[in-house]
Amino acid sequence: MEWGPGERGFPVKPDQRREFLVIYDLIVVGGGAGGLSAARAGVRRGRRTLLVSEGPLGGDCTFTGCVPSKALIESAAGGGEFASAMARVRDSITTISATETDEVLAAEGIEVRHARTRFTGPARLEIDRTTVSARAIVIATGTQAAIPPIPGLDELDYLTNENVFQLEVRPRSMAILGGGPIGCELAQAFARLGTAVTLIEAFDRVLAREEPEASAVAAQALAGAGVALRLGVKATKAERAGGDGGLRVQLDNGGSVLVDQLLVAVGRRAVIADLDPAAGGVDLDERGFVRTDEHLATTAKGAWAVGDVAGKLQFTHAADEMGRIAVHNAFSRLPDRRFRSQWTPWVTFTDPEVARVGISEAEAARRGARVAYLPMAEVDRAVTAGRTEGFIKLVVGPRRVSRNLAGGRLLGATVVAPRAGELIGELTLALRAGMFPARLALTAHPYPTWSMAIQKVAAQLFMDVEGRRARPARSD
Repeated sequence: MEWGPGERGFPVKPDQRREFLVIYDLIVVGGGAGGLSAARAGVRRGRRTLLVSEGPLGGDCTFTGCVPSKALIESAAGGGEFASAMARVRDSITTISATETDEVLAAEGIEVRHARTRFTGPARLEIDRTTVSARAIVIATGTQAAIPPIPGLDELDYLTNENVFQLEVRPRSMAILGGGPIGCELAQAFARLGTAVTLIEAFDRVLAREEPEASAVAAQALAGAGVALRLGVKATKAERAGGDGGLRVQLDNGGSVLVDQLLVAVGRRAVIADLDPAAGGVDLDERGFVRTDEHLATTAKGAWAVGDVAGKLQFTHAADEMGRIAVHNAFSRLPDRRFRSQWTPWVTFTDPEVARVGISEAEAARRGARVAYLPMAEVDRAVTAGRTEGFIKLVVGPRRVSRNLAGGRLLGATVVAPRAGELIGELTLALRAGMFPARLALTAHPYPTWSMAIQKVAAQLFMDVEGRRARPARSD
């Protein structure tokens, strides 16, 4: 009689000598930000934890997302050449990935296996002919680039975030499908590196999820970098053009774009099919993402989903928080922690940056909200830096009992500025803590700093500030 590996194994029949059943407290599927966070949270609770990842630990963020894109953006902003920019990308990946290796996690007490896995039943997975089970399973398999059904596209060697950072030669020209964060960030970076970039977006503005004023500033910044904007149009066909490897993208307005490279950045789709979620009782929503409740529980008992595959906010910091929340709920007598999208900030790392937390002005208009708005042209630090593009917008609403006393309650904020990603932290804390906006207005900020703009705009809720005062929110 043989036994399964590990501390707890079950005897198996002689003809199944390689098919063991191993029981863990926690199994995490996926080695990206959400998976790493969940695995570490499990070990901190003293739980026997297995992390299964098909690829290297770190996931998209480390190898094809946040890390390489920000390295490229910084190098492009500094006026570097393409070769040095890509070297910086590789160096950044090497340095950061070294903190997320199998050896590092093993030293933390996390067992790591690199293999494909799939559900074989509720709370059961098969890994290399070994059946494993756990009290809790966390799905953190991430997403990949969504490819639109454009005729001819599948016959071309197009780029996505998964291979664009492997380029060794700077493209002379590039078309980018999609005016969201990825498309805008890479459009500006490649344009600054000398590529002739055309950005194609079906909506009539870039960064369509942001405040309209933010979209306008971003569009102006892109145009200033030399990006040609094609807004409110769709690609209808993609094909090879000429004998030099060129590509032509046909547009629904009758125009076309002839380029050397085509980058697709129109959205993300869940990486989940190979896991066979139906076999584990895990339902998907109409978009193909794992269906979860506010506690990140799936439709299968003992199964949770975190990170991009959960289809909520697709950001590394959101995935990191989800991992901790899911493990807390999985092993607590009171699974009471919720993931709140409205408390999670996000940043598009164009120049200037676009940062946001909470709801928009249009969403808050029906709540009797007010808006305080301050252009960066009226912020002394921005004037001294010669960077007066952008603004800060606060959206505040009345409280149930005290109404607008001490400013009411912060519902949302948008910051567009060179350091917007840093400024949004203070506003996120104020929103999450339910802080009275008066505290922002009364707290001394050092002069002259970018953050002083927060104090100045918050003061508009109580008085005229250099001719500006908070106004009612508008829905259009």
